[in-house]
Amino acid sequence: MIQFTLEGDYIPLIQLLKATNLVSSGGDAQMVVTDGMVKYNGDVDYRKRLKVKRGDKVEFNGQTIEII
Repeated sequence: MIQFTLEGDYIPLIQLLKATNLVSSGGDAQMVVTDGMVKYNGDVDYRKRLKVKRGDKVEFNGQTIEII
């Protein structure tokens, strides 16, 4: 599990995937979200600009990111 410390109120999903090095670029992040490869709090989510907040969990490619 990856723990990501949030510094503001939220982080857009695409930026979170880049910040945790699970994708190499913003374009890659957009593609995996659009292809339904990312789960947000247990459900597949297709929103690229989703605001991820403290307490949320994001799953991608066998990794879980916990926002703290």
